[in-house]
This record gives sequence, structure tokens and C-alpha cells, in this order.
Amino acid sequence: MKYVFIIAILLLSCKEESKTAAPTEQKPNIIYILADDLGYAEIGVFGQEKIETPNIDALAKQGMIFTQHYSSAPVCAPARYMFLTGKHAGKAFIRGNDEWNDRGDVWNYRAMAKDSTLEGQRPVPKGIKTIANYLQDEGYRTALIGKWGLGAPHTHSIPNEMGFDFFYGFNCQRQAHTYYPLHLYKNRNRVHLANDTIAPSTPFPKGLDPKNPESYKDYTLTDYAPDLMFKELTAFVNEHKENPFFLYWATPIPHVALQAPQRWVDYYKEKYGAEEPYLSGNGNGYFSHQNPHAAYAAMVSYFDENVGKLVQQLKDEGIYENTLIVFTSDNGPSYAGGADPTFFESAKPFDGEYGKGKGFVYEGGIRVPTFFTWPGKIKPGTTSDHASAHYDMLATFADIIDYETPIDTDGISFMPTLLGEKSQTEHEFMYWEFPEYGGQIAIRMGEWKVVRQHLKDDKDPTLELYNLNDDPTETNNVASEHPDILKRAAEIFKREHTKPETERFQIPLLENGLLSE
Repeated sequence: MKYVFIIAILLLSCKEESKTAAPTEQKPNIIYILADDLGYAEIGVFGQEKIETPNIDALAKQGMIFTQHYSSAPVCAPARYMFLTGKHAGKAFIRGNDEWNDRGDVWNYRAMAKDSTLEGQRPVPKGIKTIANYLQDEGYRTALIGKWGLGAPHTHSIPNEMGFDFFYGFNCQRQAHTYYPLHLYKNRNRVHLANDTIAPSTPFPKGLDPKNPESYKDYTLTDYAPDLMFKELTAFVNEHKENPFFLYWATPIPHVALQAPQRWVDYYKEKYGAEEPYLSGNGNGYFSHQNPHAAYAAMVSYFDENVGKLVQQLKDEGIYENTLIVFTSDNGPSYAGGADPTFFESAKPFDGEYGKGKGFVYEGGIRVPTFFTWPGKIKPGTTSDHASAHYDMLATFADIIDYETPIDTDGISFMPTLLGEKSQTEHEFMYWEFPEYGGQIAIRMGEWKVVRQHLKDDKDPTLELYNLNDDPTETNNVASEHPDILKRAAEIFKREHTKPETERFQIPLLENGLLSE
């Protein structure tokens, strides 16, 4: 009887404790989906009419669409670096693509296959802390699946040394110019694939009939890298479903070369009909394809299909409700390798062609399709015109997970916008600096955007000012009418620009005080 009484007291004590103990809210999983060269209007909810993306569209409608979200840079490597570090282009270490050419013949695909020291890009300095590092500190398991492009094998600048517990994909962005590579990387080691050696940009063979499908058979091999990467992605989610995880899905799709599952190519061939082949060689890069429009659409729809599979997996595992999904792109659409931004109206309403799309700081090159879903937190079917950028994500994740934002970040948390609150802080300015394609800078201040081109080539530098509210396509330069705005922009440029450590990224006219004149 004495023991029964004691047990009753213990049970009562536990019951009373359970009444007063505060429930611990589980930290959300975070999945950051970064498409490669996906234009502003290349998915349905952003206006695409020729490519079908039902899964991505459905996911977007479950959350908040951002109509004014920007990449931090108009090409791959700097965009990824600034996302991971929360730095804008005036302060970032990586400000352009840098293939670390002084190592040797780094563009020789076969030489890279034999010598892994020729792979990858110039390493970032030691001690750089990424979003993944901060999330690791908060108990997250972290993974990068896809394309890295911010270092090289055998250096400290690989994903596993930069905050990621697990990595699978392309270490080197040049290797990603084929979807049938000789190898991928799993963590620090090469994983050799059952593919033959066909170097990116191999010309279309002379004497073959471009209208014969057999002429293109060498461009479709055995192991399709996106299939392998998606398999590793789903395995990571399954392995870590019981604890919070951060998954950075840096898919190489739809960056050319044009290589897609045949079932999807056939679908769009029937939809589009006959078209003119794209033939590599004679100035045309990447790989040939008999049906370039069908192939490009096929890549996007294949990607959409996998997004749908991932969402279903999250639901099946019971973790969808506690997962924040971010969908975005690293920059605007490409015009190379058979991609056709005119046919698809890839950057609509902006211009996605060369000179305004990828590689340029105009809206078509840096404004990207973006949305956020988080069941129970973000109201479904909502849209925001809050102006934001990839370099805001470090501060935003800090607010969501409750870690301390580094004082030197250039980003601003937009968690209030995501949660429908009225306390959102706006950017005083947004900043871009890009040393390639002639040398460029841009700054956005509210509705005003200043653009300067030809800062590093033999052409006269431009001075352009656009009102994005009245002229979102940047066609009417009103610089001569607003000297006060130009003066304010020059002051911001002078304050925010720091001299790059890497000579390749330096723009001499900036270092010589052009903007203060």
C-alpha cells in the first residue's frame, strides 16, 4: 500500500509539472532551392506560357511570391557567395567568376579529368563563415546538393569545410557544362560515373545530318547527373527527418548544355513541332541539340517534376508542415548554348537577351523568380513587392532560427514580411558591382535605379538613371533630369565600395574615384 501511495504522488507530481512546463517549438527545416539561370518568367506563376511547371506553381500558391527579389550578382559564383555570406558586391570577396587560370589548362576537360588540381574555382579566404556554419551552430544538419563553384578540391574552400556536413554534386562549375560528366563529388572524393569522355562544347561532327536524331547520340550518355543528385537529396531528407536540417539544393538546371530526359524532350517536340537544330561549333558553345526549344523546356519540366516529388516526400514523412521552402534563381536567363530567352520570353516583362539578361545588372539579369512557403506561418496565396536580395537571407534565417546576425552583414531580415507583419525595415539602397562584361555597377534607391556600364573596357562609361515604377524595363534614361539622385548614388557607391583583394575583380575607374567626380 505504501508503494502505491508513493507512485500516486509521483504521477501527480509529473502531471502538475506537465501543466506548467512551456512547450518547446521545434526549429523548422529549411530548404533553399536555387535554380541556375532560371529567368524571371520561366515558371508559370511568374508568367511563363510555353513551359509547364505545375508542381512549382502549386508550391508557390501555398506561400508568398516576391515580385522584387534580386540576385546579388548577374552570374553564378558571386551570386552564390553573397547568398551564403550576407555580403553585397561592394564588400564581397567573390565578385565575378574566377576560374583560377594560373594553375594551368583549367578549361581542358580531359586534363581536369586526369588532374583534380585543375578543377574548381579560386578558393575563398579561410575563416569565412557561411549560412551553413551558423545553422550548424544551432544544431542543424546541413547539406549542399548540386553545384558549388566557390573553391577547389584539395583546398580549404570546399563545402565540407564551409559549413556543410554533406555534399554531392559538381565541385567545379566548368564541369557542370555537361550533365553527363565523368565524375561528381561525394563530400571530398570523386565518384566516377558510367559516362564516356565527351568534352563540353564539342563541335557538331562534320558530315553528319543535323536532321537525323542519330547524329546527336553522343550527347546522351548513361548517368544523368541531376538524377543522381536528386537521389542523394531524397536520401538526406529521409536520414535527417527527425531533426532540423538545412538543405541547399543548388540544381544546375536549366543552365546549358541542352541535355534532358528523352521522355520530356518528346513531350515538348509534340507540343512545339519541328524546329531548327542548334549546332555547336563555329562560335556556338556547349552541345548540339536537334530540338533546342523542346530540350530547354524539358529541363525545366524535369526540374519541376522533382520539386513535386520532394514536396510529396516531405508530406509523406510528416515534416512538410515544419519546413520553410525558399525557391529562387542565381541570376537571369542565359542567351547561350541554344537557350532562347526571346522564344520563351524568359525575363518578361524585362529583356533577357544579351546586354540585358544574364551577365548584366539590368532587371533582366538580376531580378529572379522567388517565393517562400511555410505552412502555418506564411499565409498562402500572398504576394509581396518588398525589395530584397539573396544577401538578405543570412539575416532573415537569423530571425527565423534566432541566432545572432553578424554586425557586418549587408542584409536586412524580411521575416516581418513573410509573417504578414507591418514592422518591415526597407533597404536604403541595394548594391551591385560586377567586373565582367565590360565592368558594371548599379544601385537601387526606392524606385530609382542608377546603372553604369563600360567601366572596364574601351568604350565610354555610361551614366543611366531609371524610375522602375514608371519604367520597369529600363528604356528611358532620365539621368540628365535628376542630378540630386545621381549625387546621392555616388555618395553611396563611394561609401560602400571596397577594393577587391583579387585583381581580377578590380575596376580601375572605381579605384580612381570615378564616382566621386
